[in-house]
Amino acid sequence: MNDKMKVAVMLGVGKMGFVERDIPKPQCGEVLVKIENVGMCGSDLHYYEHGAIGDYVVHPPFVLGHECGGTVVEVGENVTHLKVGDKVALEPGKTCGHCEFCKTGRYNLCPDVVFFATPPVDGVFQEYVAHEADLCFKLPDNMDTMEGALIEPLAVGFHAARQGGARLGQTAVVMGAGCIGLVTMMALKAMGLSTVYVVDIMEKRLAKAKELGATAVINGSECDAVKAVMELTGGKGVDLAIETAGTEITTRQTVHMTKKGATIVLVGYSKSGEITMPLSLALDKELTFKTVFRYRHIYPLAIEAVANGKVNLKGIVTNIYSLDDVQNAMDESVHNKMDIVKAVIQVTK
Repeated sequence: MNDKMKVAVMLGVGKMGFVERDIPKPQCGEVLVKIENVGMCGSDLHYYEHGAIGDYVVHPPFVLGHECGGTVVEVGENVTHLKVGDKVALEPGKTCGHCEFCKTGRYNLCPDVVFFATPPVDGVFQEYVAHEADLCFKLPDNMDTMEGALIEPLAVGFHAARQGGARLGQTAVVMGAGCIGLVTMMALKAMGLSTVYVVDIMEKRLAKAKELGATAVINGSECDAVKAVMELTGGKGVDLAIETAGTEITTRQTVHMTKKGATIVLVGYSKSGEITMPLSLALDKELTFKTVFRYRHIYPLAIEAVANGKVNLKGIVTNIYSLDDVQNAMDESVHNKMDIVKAVIQVTK
């Protein structure tokens, strides 16, 4: 194996380039993974377009990308559950294991997490990465590493569904048909909900939602989404609403389209960070609000759902780019959000 690898780096706002770096060596408890596919997340695009997300500021050269799948090519000491040649999905966040959140199983809330592509931690737009073996989940033979890369966003969808207490017999609505909205809809279906509506304002995304199993889709730019949901439910409203768009209007609409005693799960981040809600109505309905930050204990469940055919992960992918074409991939994803639902960088084959 060559001791050098190609790494795509963000050189500044709207500018990508390449550097050559040493291939890392797996330490005790780690494996070296040849990265094959990396999903392009909204956070990658936000860093590329604006140079920061809140207090997390990019200092170039910086490596983007955290949704990844690949093949184990070297195994460090004390690793027994993986071997060279295993296909794996990488969970991108290494937590401390000692804080109150880790000890109580809520490790996604660990304040000392080291997470790919969250400044100052580099991501995985590169050919190889050494990663904690316990965070590398082996894929079954009927899954490939593109699906492995997309387990990360699917984990968010399953966590949202779990936070909402999703169960057989419920009706649900998902606000937003971007990547997270689509995987949330599929997670709900996999958990037994037969009736899941999806609301968006982009026709291509709504068509994709329908293709992937949405019961009905609603274009919020062409009709009153609340009225449409109420008509679909015979005036009752839904049991569960999951908001992934991160806008004030869609968040407010969830309060109006849910029945009394329903649950609303907030997943999408608003640009302003603040949203005005009709709280009097929420109180009258005794609604339960839950929120989502990444995920926890989800990867095995998500992998099983894909392997068993309950979730069509590849169905969300609309564009595939090579690592060499990363500049174009970023630019098109930023400027053509109407057509690109989910893009994947194919690092190596």
